[in-house]
Amino acid sequence: MDNKEILEKHASLTAKERASVPPQHMSEQPADIRRRNIKEVPLGFSPEQARLEAVRCLQCKNKPCVAGCPVSIDIPAFMALAAAGDFGAAIKKIKETNLLPAVCGRVCPQEEQCQKPCTLGKVLKDPEKAVSIGRVERFLADWERENDKIEVPAVKASTGKKVAVVGGGPAGLTVAGDLRQRGHDVTLFEALHKSGGVLIYGIPEFRLPKVIVQKEVDLLKRMGVELRSNFIVGKTRTIEQLMKEDGYNAVFVGTGAGLPYFMGVEGENLNGVYSANEYLTRANLMKSYNFPSSDTPIHKSKNVVVVGGGNVAMDSARTALRLGADKVYIVYRRSENEMPARIEEIHHAKEEGIIFNVLMNPVRLHGNPAGELTGVECIKMELGEPDASGRRRPVPVEGSNFIIEADTFVVSIGNGPNPLIPNTTKEIQTNKWGNIIADKETCETTMKGVFAGGDIVLGAATVILAMGEGRRAAESIDKYLKSV
Repeated sequence: MDNKEILEKHASLTAKERASVPPQHMSEQPADIRRRNIKEVPLGFSPEQARLEAVRCLQCKNKPCVAGCPVSIDIPAFMALAAAGDFGAAIKKIKETNLLPAVCGRVCPQEEQCQKPCTLGKVLKDPEKAVSIGRVERFLADWERENDKIEVPAVKASTGKKVAVVGGGPAGLTVAGDLRQRGHDVTLFEALHKSGGVLIYGIPEFRLPKVIVQKEVDLLKRMGVELRSNFIVGKTRTIEQLMKEDGYNAVFVGTGAGLPYFMGVEGENLNGVYSANEYLTRANLMKSYNFPSSDTPIHKSKNVVVVGGGNVAMDSARTALRLGADKVYIVYRRSENEMPARIEEIHHAKEEGIIFNVLMNPVRLHGNPAGELTGVECIKMELGEPDASGRRRPVPVEGSNFIIEADTFVVSIGNGPNPLIPNTTKEIQTNKWGNIIADKETCETTMKGVFAGGDIVLGAATVILAMGEGRRAAESIDKYLKSV
């Protein structure tokens, strides 16, 4: 059958016929062009491609994809609607459980969540041929936005209860939206000048255009959520003051994991050394790529070394290219197989010319008399026995030191939880890593009326996991407010 016939007969196709429809390819900016601009890399599906990809869904009765989704989107239902070309109904179905589909369709690790258990991938014995759930979700969200079809969710009658949401990242945005729909008065407190958390300051424009995040934030405002920026809870006001003096009946803490870890090697105080947090915040939120038109400068680099193997490391390296670097190196102490970054991000980085130095680890940073970084001394590694994470432990190879000439070094080895609220709220207990202790099911903390979720509880995790936490927290907060 040709594509036209497939779409005409979509509802009556057998599982075998659906499985025979080839996966749809999403076009991208060519690597040699995109490496010097900040525009989005993937260009999205066409309407026909989105329908054909949705047709590939086998409509399994046991819905393994839904079990793999942290916010339990009814994936077969929205796929059936998309296959029929009813894009409006399809996006409404998604938004029953996910108010951020344009974000999730771009940055969620679908290959490890909803697409990993996909029956089609198992039938074809190739996980890369599973239904591209995220790409269809992205298309539907973009179709809604580009055609001015975004509808403000219905808000129930006011309950008279006030909720403070601390932190405007994925967890906070989700909690705010869900609780407002239930009729509660919600104020979202954001420490920075724009809400969005890691979606705004951490994920680069070429992966997640900021206009998309702003649209999602604007939708909350249209629902009646009050947004208060440049407001640091723990400094401007404490949790206790919000509840006892300002009249909030409940508080949700979603302040994330924004405390960068450093390596502790000699020379980390040299000029040209950044945490990935600072580097990406300057480039993304503060638009240093547009200096001097923007107010925030960033080091003009020739040779950049990024240490780490996660998505943040890939974002930092690819950002460095777009800021004009001649050479950018990823240095990672394990092999590429152990890299936690998404396969797609590694692939894009390689296409753009990022140099991968795996099984290597920085041990010292060298500088000149002016205090400027000149080189990164590394040692070669080999893999030994598995450690607690299940990955083989990297072991240094004695006498294998070498130097990479560099004027910029970006540390991307993880982040710790933001300590401000635990440090200013004695009733909130934390674990040995500084994460807020919260019930796994209810998200309740050790302080009555205070709930927490996202990276401040989980440690650095994914956008969709933070949103899943936000959904559970909103349900628990709603129940709590009905009891007080």
